[in-house]
Amino acid sequence: MPFSWENAFTEIPGLKWTSPTELSTVRNITTIGRLKTFLDRIHIRHCLLKPYFETEDYPLVDPRSLLPSFEPELFEYKELPGYLLVAFERPINSFEEIFQFDRLHNIMDDTQGGASDSCPLENTVADHNLATIRSRLPKKLQEPFLERFSGRDISYLENYPAMLDFLLEMDRAHVLSTDPNGEFYLSGIYGSLPADLDAEIKRFGLRLGKFSPGDNCRYERNRLFVYQFLMELYGFSIVSERRTAAALFSRRLFRMGERFLVRVQGQSDRTITTLYSHPDAKSYPRAEKIALVRVEEDQKEAIEQLSEGGFFVDEKNRAVLLRAVYRQHKFNPKNVRQDRALSVLRQEIIHPVTGEVRQDINILKDTYNMILRLTDIVRGEYSGSVTFKRQEVVHNTETAEKRLKFLYTWLSKHQRRIIGYSDEFYAKVIKVLDSYLLSPENFESFNTLRDLYQDVWRRYSYIQQARKVKVLEDLLERRYKGRKIGYLDQFSLMNEILGDLKFEIVNYFDELVKNVLDIGEQALADSYVIRRYVKPPVDDLSDYGRKVRRQYGRLVALLDEFSSIRKTRQERSGVLPISAPL
Repeated sequence: MPFSWENAFTEIPGLKWTSPTELSTVRNITTIGRLKTFLDRIHIRHCLLKPYFETEDYPLVDPRSLLPSFEPELFEYKELPGYLLVAFERPINSFEEIFQFDRLHNIMDDTQGGASDSCPLENTVADHNLATIRSRLPKKLQEPFLERFSGRDISYLENYPAMLDFLLEMDRAHVLSTDPNGEFYLSGIYGSLPADLDAEIKRFGLRLGKFSPGDNCRYERNRLFVYQFLMELYGFSIVSERRTAAALFSRRLFRMGERFLVRVQGQSDRTITTLYSHPDAKSYPRAEKIALVRVEEDQKEAIEQLSEGGFFVDEKNRAVLLRAVYRQHKFNPKNVRQDRALSVLRQEIIHPVTGEVRQDINILKDTYNMILRLTDIVRGEYSGSVTFKRQEVVHNTETAEKRLKFLYTWLSKHQRRIIGYSDEFYAKVIKVLDSYLLSPENFESFNTLRDLYQDVWRRYSYIQQARKVKVLEDLLERRYKGRKIGYLDQFSLMNEILGDLKFEIVNYFDELVKNVLDIGEQALADSYVIRRYVKPPVDDLSDYGRKVRRQYGRLVALLDEFSSIRKTRQERSGVLPISAPL
């Protein structure tokens, strides 16, 4: 029997469906963790699977869209669901909350705390809730809403799946919280989540050291980086007000120590993003995404395993439910990958009927597929769409101009991975890129696209230089290719890398040069090296000690050269130094 959305999660204990949109009694959902599990199943069923089966040519999500950094989607699919939700693991107090919403009640609410609209009579409470929601619905939906729910208390969670048909028609957030018995219920609608974006960006930028009070030039130069880093920490690109509000509100709730969940689904990204309290999340709320994605046809082994286990939502289109859970990273100005705000902690494929989860199939981080896609791009054989420089949607790669735009976007998307992945993977990337960018056969077309070609080459040059700086970062800890090394090897390898790098900075990136100087100065300031190899007279040193001292002196000279290059570049240009490409 073919799978359809009505079959979704019908074999899960405790989740009994009496109709496609109706649940039997739901009880004992008293924690954020249990609520999230419940909402995952309801939202997947009604906001991903139902639209998939009812929408012609549903736009499945490209798995790479779930990999940081996230790119904004330029298309909005108005026919697909979009919503915002906030939940608190506590009763809410209308006057004390930090956002505005229309209050709903259930029969268990305390009526002594000023909730004068609430009444202990069940019918009065239910009628109040119906009237509140009806007033916020479009006119054409008001009568159908009353016909469907008249006489029912729509605050209980068993009514939530059926209520989604109407909640999805509201622009603003709906609210869940606990009653005096500790069980969750629908306690508010039409919520407006505050997003003090200007103040947050400025505070965050000052904390990162990217802004200085009164320095307009520095602010203008780094504002986009700070904004992008801040949003990515919470799983978003620079996007709509709905998702910006979700990110900043969850940030605020986390700092307040709340037990909460904020969830948003966009009509452009077709992805359910959740930010919530988690015991392992000490600095930021836990972030995760769920989407319907298409498995690449080259992943033969994965397709076979998914098919055998019944994990496909639609086997013909290779559609599966994929959850990505992320780990946030604090900003580190001394790390060459300082723009790395988020990385994938784990990925889970969700069985659409039983809810079973598999973590052993790699859909997101398959380097083999990355190389295949890169190869297809440079050969002009890749079919798909990308957003070039956040401004232009480019379809397919049949022309030299489109290939360069795809290549620029691919390098931008995977910059951090190329910098950090293995030497074997990097060698394959270099081989493909050099065969294309340095091929005499392409020079004529590149000459007519000079500015675009230079953009791609600059991005490529940054990655090449950053790979070397990444090795220097490891050498500062006296580690090389995963093994511990001595001081002689440390200084020798540093000098070898700096010697090569000195001739590669025709494309100059000030942040990389500054990182080189910082790393070198830290290596030279090693107190043990100074005491053991630098201060003693040469005659008192062993043969090994003299070699260390010579390499130490060479490193001093190379760093002086880099300092001179940096100073000359800044003086010659008379403008602000070039930063790392965003």
